[in-house]
Parts: sequence; structure tokens; C-alpha cells
Amino acid sequence: MPLIVMCGYPCSGKTRRAHELREYFTQNTERQVHIVGDEVQGIDKSSVYADSQKEKSLRGSLRAEVERKVNRDDIVILDSLNYIKGYRYELFCLIKHTQTPHCLMYCLTSADVSSEWNKCREADTQYTQEILDGLIQRFEAPDSRNRWDSPLFTIQQEDSLPFEAICDALFRRKAPAPNQSTQSQPLSSTNFLYELDKVTQDVLMVSVYRLLWHCKSVSIECVVIRVVLCPRLFLSHRRPASLEISFPFLELQKRSNSREVLTWWS
Repeated sequence: MPLIVMCGYPCSGKTRRAHELREYFTQNTERQVHIVGDEVQGIDKSSVYADSQKEKSLRGSLRAEVERKVNRDDIVILDSLNYIKGYRYELFCLIKHTQTPHCLMYCLTSADVSSEWNKCREADTQYTQEILDGLIQRFEAPDSRNRWDSPLFTIQQEDSLPFEAICDALFRRKAPAPNQSTQSQPLSSTNFLYELDKVTQDVLMVSVYRLLWHCKSVSIECVVIRVVLCPRLFLSHRRPASLEISFPFLELQKRSNSREVLTWWS
């Protein structure tokens, strides 16, 4: 699922651009377009962005909603401030995990223009001037040199959207490859039991056999062997005075110590 991340000052035209993108993709492609943003959440912007905990909760809700809509066919547009560089990196890790392309749409305006557009809004959707100034001051502008901010499309007030370039970035560009931090790691390898049996067989059929055979002529009551793959695990055997060393005996020791290794490993 291609992801389009909107970014910019408050009241910089992000929502208008998001609807333009949805209209274009709806008319020119067969893909469904989902807009996830502050408007959909139905929040009171002034109260949410005045409280850091509420703002953090909002970012988590938006990220979770984007993650729920992940598939290989639809387009998701995240229409929010997205002004924190670390949050944009989290979204980049999300698209790496889902192996889908993305792009960043930066709506560039001045602080004065954003303030004027804020005053033209309805009273219940306006930011207070104090909140608006604080968000603009904390804004971390995207940089195309950062892989999580690339490809970057900077759109000013008078510009038309570069739809062809956006389509190239979303549909004709290879998705970023996942790395170890974005992939779920298996609890254990698929051939663990085979490797365990092989190691214990090597240890018991060579080391134990030789050591115990040597013990027949000396007064050693206990033999301790350290397992290479399990540094904290020791296989031990206490030899009675009258013990006949045989291969069935060694096989029994192998099965017994294999159960010990499995219990320790789990």
C-alpha cells in the first residue's frame, strides 16, 4: 500500500492537497484511497496540541490507523502535521516492514500566511494563536537527504501538484528493503533439533567416549564437559566404580543430556 505523508505548518493547505490527491487517484486509477488525519479523529486541536500527552496519544492513534489499512492495493494519505522528524522515521520503518513505497508532501508556507488562513477558519476548527506559534516554532522541516524524507515533494501555495512524479514515486519505484529491525525474528531456527542432536552426538561420541575410556585406569569419579554452543551448560557424568563402558551406555547419555539441553534452551 503506497503511503503519502503530508507535512507542513498548521493551516498550510495540507487537507486541501490531500483531497486533490484522492480525487486524482480515484479518477485515474482503480485503487481505493484512504485519508487518515486529525479531521477524521474529530479532535479539538487547541486542547490536544496544548497537552503533550494527548498529542502523543493522537500520533499513536494515527500511526495505528495507518498500520491497520496496510495492503498492497490501496493508497493511504496521512493528513496531519507530521512535524517531528522522529515520528516521520517511525512511519518510514512502518513502510519498510510492509515493503511498500511512500513519499512526503511538504506544503510550504510562511508563518504569516498560516496565521491568516487560521483566522479564516470556523471558530471550532481554529488554533489559538499561542498554540499556532508553538507548533511553528517546534516544526522540524523535512530534508530530502534523509531516507525517511525521500522522495520529497515541496509544494508552495501557487503550485500545482506534480501528479506524474508522485505516481512514479508510488507505483514505479522499488519499496525500501526491510532490515533486521523491521522484521519479526523467529523464536528459533527451523533446524534447531537437528543441530542439537548433531552437537550432542559429536560431544558424547568423541569427548565423553575418550574421557570415560581413560577413566577406567585412573581414579576419577566425575567427568565434566563444556558444550561449545551453550557456554553456561555443562554435561556431567559420575562414573561408579564398576561401570562397563559401551556404546548403548553412551547413547543413553546422549538422550538424557539432550533433554537437559532442551529444558535449558527453552
